[in-house]
Amino acid sequence: MSSTFEDQREPAGFTPEDLGRIQAHARIAPGEIAIGVIVGRTAEYFDFFVFGIACVLVFPSVFFPFESRLDGMLLSFALLSLAFIARPFGTTLFMTAQRRWSRGHKLTIAMFLLGSTTAGMAFLPSYNTIGGWAIGLLTFFRLLQGIALGGSWDGLPSLLALNTPPERRGWYSMLGQLSAPIGFLIASGLFLFLYTQLATDDFLDWGWRYPFYVAFTINVVALFARLRLVVTQEYTRAMEERELEPIGIIDMLHRQGYNIFLGAFASLASYALFHLVSIFPLSWIVLGTTQAVSNVLAVQVVGALVGIIGTIASGIIADRIGRRTMLGSAAVLIGIFALFAPWLLGGGKVAQDVFIVLGFGLLGLSYGQAAGSVTSNFEIRMRYTGAALTTDFAWLIGAAFAPLVALGLSARFGLVAVSVYLLSGVACTLIALRVNKVLAARE
Repeated sequence: MSSTFEDQREPAGFTPEDLGRIQAHARIAPGEIAIGVIVGRTAEYFDFFVFGIACVLVFPSVFFPFESRLDGMLLSFALLSLAFIARPFGTTLFMTAQRRWSRGHKLTIAMFLLGSTTAGMAFLPSYNTIGGWAIGLLTFFRLLQGIALGGSWDGLPSLLALNTPPERRGWYSMLGQLSAPIGFLIASGLFLFLYTQLATDDFLDWGWRYPFYVAFTINVVALFARLRLVVTQEYTRAMEERELEPIGIIDMLHRQGYNIFLGAFASLASYALFHLVSIFPLSWIVLGTTQAVSNVLAVQVVGALVGIIGTIASGIIADRIGRRTMLGSAAVLIGIFALFAPWLLGGGKVAQDVFIVLGFGLLGLSYGQAAGSVTSNFEIRMRYTGAALTTDFAWLIGAAFAPLVALGLSARFGLVAVSVYLLSGVACTLIALRVNKVLAARE
């Protein structure tokens, strides 16, 4: 088994002659791939962050008015997790569709489904209008969101990783991850504008729906940006030459299923931190009424900008010290941050703002290289499917239940629950990195 985070090795399974043939036949600029990755994935993150922010500001009042504010948020966060549960099933379903038709057909269906289900939520009546049907429809759309996201995997991040110089792989791995803070920046900025410009009743009646409408337009733009790459003859040839094609899920799990979970746990600290600095602080501060919602959203916009800077910095640092060292070092920093999390988030306005901004900075440094765990740990012919499933399970294990667990336990036992959750992710990351290093040494 080749090392997951080895920066300098040639892709496993290729001889120098193979590499020469690939370079001769598929002259593709990494920067062009990177643009497609950033644009495409920003749309996906935007859709999911819009839902996450609405779980705090909208859904408790619109869909769960019969519950307390806390219980309404917990129920909303339970719905948040459903998409991550459905995502591996979406990957499996659309991998089958791609083998039967084509990558372009699969991507078109997935992106239209993602945009349509997100926009469809904007048309949902409230609980006070149609009762439990409103919750049922929201649940249905959320599950479809997860299935669509699983189907939106196009292999471009893997192609980007295989098409860059070894000494720049940290930088190009970062580019795909840059979409996360960009997507959050757009989503939180849009909610900030609507929340501050509208009366509360208007915001809860119709204002919150606007970001969900916008999602469809963003997804259409992202679809064309990605189709411009994946359906061309040059990119199709590049994918085929690198064997970036879907294989049977059963075959994948039977032959290299352990790599999926090794890769998922190796980046768990990043994914555990993801929702704990983006969605959870908003819920905790709103419940505690320690500062105005508009102030929190404004600080989160600043945090997203810091996250963008941290993500870019991760690419520069990783190319100097190695991605494995970068991930391990970032995990240690997250562990230290976790120890101070209760004091910061439980403090006054300044301390809470520091938690958000510092947390986003650490998220950028760690998540910026999290993709390194899914690109080179598999046999070449299994890399396309293996990368998709590893990402699915990293989200499921690390981030899907983070707001639900953190808010539920913090409300009952205090903010020490946030520390425990983050430290568990750090432990998993460090153990997985160690196991990976041991396995690589046995080669």
